[in-house]
Amino acid sequence: MPDLQVEHLTQLSPERRQAILRRSQADVSAVLEVVAPILAALRADGDAESLRQHGQYKAGITAADLEATPGEIEAAYRALDPKVLAALKVAAANIEKFHQAQREREMWAMEVHPGLLAGRLTRPLTRVGCYIPGGLASYPSSALMNIIPAKVAGVAEIMAATPPGPEMAVNPATLVAAHLAGAQRLFKIGGPWAIGSLAYGTDLVPRVDKIVGPGNKYVTAAKLLVFGQVDIDSPAGPSEALILADDTAEPRYLAFDFLSQVEHDPEAAAVLVTTSADLARQVVAIITKELPHLPRREIIEAALTKYSAVLLVESLDEALEFANLYAPEHLQVVTRDPLALLPRIKNAGSIFLGPYAPVPVGDYASGTNHVLPTGGCARMFSGLSVDDFIKKPTFQHFTREALAALKDTVITLAEHEGLFLHARAVAERFRDS
Repeated sequence: MPDLQVEHLTQLSPERRQAILRRSQADVSAVLEVVAPILAALRADGDAESLRQHGQYKAGITAADLEATPGEIEAAYRALDPKVLAALKVAAANIEKFHQAQREREMWAMEVHPGLLAGRLTRPLTRVGCYIPGGLASYPSSALMNIIPAKVAGVAEIMAATPPGPEMAVNPATLVAAHLAGAQRLFKIGGPWAIGSLAYGTDLVPRVDKIVGPGNKYVTAAKLLVFGQVDIDSPAGPSEALILADDTAEPRYLAFDFLSQVEHDPEAAAVLVTTSADLARQVVAIITKELPHLPRREIIEAALTKYSAVLLVESLDEALEFANLYAPEHLQVVTRDPLALLPRIKNAGSIFLGPYAPVPVGDYASGTNHVLPTGGCARMFSGLSVDDFIKKPTFQHFTREALAALKDTVITLAEHEGLFLHARAVAERFRDS
């Protein structure tokens, strides 16, 4: 059993502090050389390469087996537990409502200078690919989180891909969620084979403009390698949460919040930062008592040993400084007045305020997105949103008088940079005068 202890933040060794801050930051360099030949084969052979890989799931596999049929989707609806279907519909409605609020006006313009009208358009991407983790497990919530923002943004064609199981079957919940969310097609292709097919296009799979969605290190490596052929969302790693709490927090709530993060993956991380030594000790005691009886115990024990910690600080100022440095995927704030701390939070993927906002509500049904930056990437990335599925081209319109007012500025700067034909393109319009 892992020896989870209360540690003082200021007394951590440099090595221990760095290990907590770095946690399982996605290092895919070791698998790039494995993934690159797969992508090369996909580019050369298309669906034939996917059939070679997925033949392990079904004898005599054909290209038709690589896509879910309308009949399979109908059967999935019939097979799905009605309670699960109802829950998916509630979650989908909340996710759509929240993401609808992110939509921007289609155009705005301003007069920068008399006679110079400049503005910006908002246009959706044409076709996107949403990767849904799967295989032995089922993650219908990821289907909702990836597909619904694309639909709300106005993407015309939404392709989904997920790893199949034996006989090329896909979990009914995943099929139903993808259909509910608005995917037009769902391909039963997993890992780098899915990413390459979506990035390059095959006879079966249309080439997309952007690929989003979490996956294992092979999926992440494939996304990084095809970036430039297509756009991608931020790199995804194991789940993580930082809980910032004072002496008003309920220890049992926090203990299970902590444990809920480390049941994901042996590489997951949970960190409690608190000003209360008594709270810290109680949380550790509850975790230690509950651990022998928990499902997924081996995964939890591994995660507790690697990157998790219970840290004691002297003040909320110190806690906030560390939280912003850590830049967590999920940040819980359980203090007397969590809303008062919100303006001081700089780096976090998604923020959960108060004792009744545990991270799982955001994972499933609050409406916010659970596709979030990990490994400190919240310093420069945001969670998946409608913004990920739109482009924003700019435009300008000049009268002759407006161009005349700016021509000397443009000509001077163009000539200074040695781009004399740039200058000439403006000057020619005034040659006769």
